[in-house]
Amino acid sequence: MINQPPPTIHAPLGQIANGYPIGMLCAQWNIPFVPGDLNHAATFDFPMRYLAVEGLIGADILRGNGEKFTDLMVTAAQRLEMEGVRAITSNCGFMAIYQEVVAEAVNVPVFLSSLLQLNMVTRMVGTNRKVGVLAANSEAVTPDLLAHVGFTDLDRLAVQGMENYPHFREVIFDEIGRMEPARFACEVVEGARLLQNNNPDIGAIVVECSDLPAYSAALREATGLPVFDWASLIDYMHYAVVPRTYTGTY
Repeated sequence: MINQPPPTIHAPLGQIANGYPIGMLCAQWNIPFVPGDLNHAATFDFPMRYLAVEGLIGADILRGNGEKFTDLMVTAAQRLEMEGVRAITSNCGFMAIYQEVVAEAVNVPVFLSSLLQLNMVTRMVGTNRKVGVLAANSEAVTPDLLAHVGFTDLDRLAVQGMENYPHFREVIFDEIGRMEPARFACEVVEGARLLQNNNPDIGAIVVECSDLPAYSAALREATGLPVFDWASLIDYMHYAVVPRTYTGTY
């Protein structure tokens, strides 16, 4: 079927461009973004509308102190909707605290955290296995945070944080503004192996952090487990709001 334009096209209020299927609400970080990071444009095969939310401090959200930014998130999400995006995400898994309020404030799908995958993945692996979460900060993965993504089956969860790995901490927490990619990758893989070693009954890994999809292939190789990251969730949502067309011989 040929994609026909509508009879009339209207300019969304405040638009600076058009055709962005997904909009990303971005906290302020001083972190190098590598391919595979949500904030690297080459991570996706479609255009991403990145919107810096002025005043949204990433360090506070990472440490679980982000409630004060709720109004900023709502206003920014409404701006993205006015610009014409078809779905809205974010660039920190701990923005899950805004999931419900932002979803209520707009009329497009909202998925602000990779942790939204937890209910789905726990049902995939069977009742005799847990799901491992590799998180930037394990201390912020609280029952309250998980309730915002509708997950309450805490006995099915095993969490490993990266906050005590020295290079990860200085890059992500201290925001030193530089990264040694090989060293960073080694620490991420080490974190996943520790998660698996301490919890041999996990059947899959959900990666919370938006900086870690670049390492999912290495995590799969190191653990032998399915790895559900945030970039692949965004790809999934893209196909939901911009359905692919199929061609071939009948």
